[in-house]
Amino acid sequence: RPMLATACAALAPASRAGGFARGIEISPPAPHLRSASSQPLHRVANNACSTPRHNCHQRNAAAAAAGRKCASMSSGVGDSDPRVPARHGHVAAPPPPTPHHHRHTARTRGASLRTNAFALGAGGASLIAATDQWGMWAAILCACSFGLWGDKKRWGAYLGGAPLVSTLAALFMSNVGILPTESPVYGVVTKFLLPLAVPLLLLTADMRRVLTATGRVLGCFFLGSVGTTLGTVIAYAVVPLGSLGDEGWKVAAALMARHIGGAVNYVAVAGVLDISPAIVAAGLAADNLMNAFYFAGLFYLARSTPTPKEDTPEYIAAFAAEATDSGDGNSDDVILKAEGSDSFSVLKGSYALSVAAVVCAVSAVIARQLPGQGWHIPVITLVTVFVATLLPKPIGKLAPSGEALAALVMQCFFVTVGAAGSISAMMSTAPALFFFSVIQVAVHLGFTLVMGKILGMQRADLLIASNANVGGPTTAAAMAAAKGWKSLLVPGMLVGVLGYAVATFLGIGFGYAVISKMPLVFW
Repeated sequence: RPMLATACAALAPASRAGGFARGIEISPPAPHLRSASSQPLHRVANNACSTPRHNCHQRNAAAAAAGRKCASMSSGVGDSDPRVPARHGHVAAPPPPTPHHHRHTARTRGASLRTNAFALGAGGASLIAATDQWGMWAAILCACSFGLWGDKKRWGAYLGGAPLVSTLAALFMSNVGILPTESPVYGVVTKFLLPLAVPLLLLTADMRRVLTATGRVLGCFFLGSVGTTLGTVIAYAVVPLGSLGDEGWKVAAALMARHIGGAVNYVAVAGVLDISPAIVAAGLAADNLMNAFYFAGLFYLARSTPTPKEDTPEYIAAFAAEATDSGDGNSDDVILKAEGSDSFSVLKGSYALSVAAVVCAVSAVIARQLPGQGWHIPVITLVTVFVATLLPKPIGKLAPSGEALAALVMQCFFVTVGAAGSISAMMSTAPALFFFSVIQVAVHLGFTLVMGKILGMQRADLLIASNANVGGPTTAAAMAAAKGWKSLLVPGMLVGVLGYAVATFLGIGFGYAVISKMPLVFW
């Protein structure tokens, strides 16, 4: 009996250890099957059964006998008939494994596989590794091309154009497990390529030219900027952004800069105010979707807008005759020539990249001397405007090639924004930001048109200025060309560039001075 008791005490833990080593879960025995002085042995037979099936029943019987011996020693009762149910401390022999046990194991394994598959799309290991440089750049550039291709299709134009198409494509790929949500490649795009795009977009930012050649469109642009500011205050007071906490007023300030300048200003303000990447992605996606409705409504209003008198056939004929008589047939307008040129020059493109890189390097040195963080892009804006104003002709000639390169860089940025986003997080924050943008831009457009009519401004000028506010110089020039308003092409582009130059500082200043002091709205 002492020897048998020692063997019983050693058998149970060894059996449990063997079960764990084979990956078989050992559940504790039922209370009525526990012995007072021995380890639970009712699972020993199942856990000890290994691959050879012909030994299973032998091991079951041996373990059952050992269990009965241990129980009888602890209770003072001898061996009992195994057919008799366990009572008074006796342990009955467990039944052999049944097909139900194997079915249960298979169901557990299937659930584990499904859980792992969900984790793959929810931020686990992705199909393209985050450290796979070539794979990451291939996916980013393919998403960029897909967005630019979709922009030429009807469905892409209705969806909001190339930026939103690329953003949604990357958002889908990251949430199904193709792209990772974090990668060093995304940091390269945000820290190096995005700042490089800012000088490329501002090569025509000659402030002397902007203030003298925009004419009456400049007043309309200022009126639209006031409308955006008023719309920001109203939207912040109406739309519940309380779930965003302290980032509510920050994203409102960033969207204000977005609807005075462009997406690059939105990113610049987000960097200075340290907005989380998830909120940045949700705000851009919501705003791009809103822009689709805005541009549709803007072109609808332009259908019934009279043509500016400068673009009527009579005025054009009179102006041509006057220019011929004065011998001033050759225009030296660098910006007009740049806008009319669709050709990409490799040499000028290399010059533009060189200028942009030098501007970024100088701006980085200046930004490091400033308190806080995120000032790199605002300083780049100031330095580029200074250089473009100081050397308007040589810098302005680089604009067509520079803007083409900037468009590709911005597409890469939109892809990284989408890839870093989460569909579930975006669905929880993007609706509120979408309605915020809708109210903000609706107030902007209504205020601009109503006040412009009261002040006697032409409706075509107001629409182009509003387009420059919300869309930027490219969309304003495109709308002027599409409607045949050639006299508004250069002014529209120039006031859009002016928006790039001033929107970042307006958004940051107004955010700190006004929006941050307003109470958040909760539902």
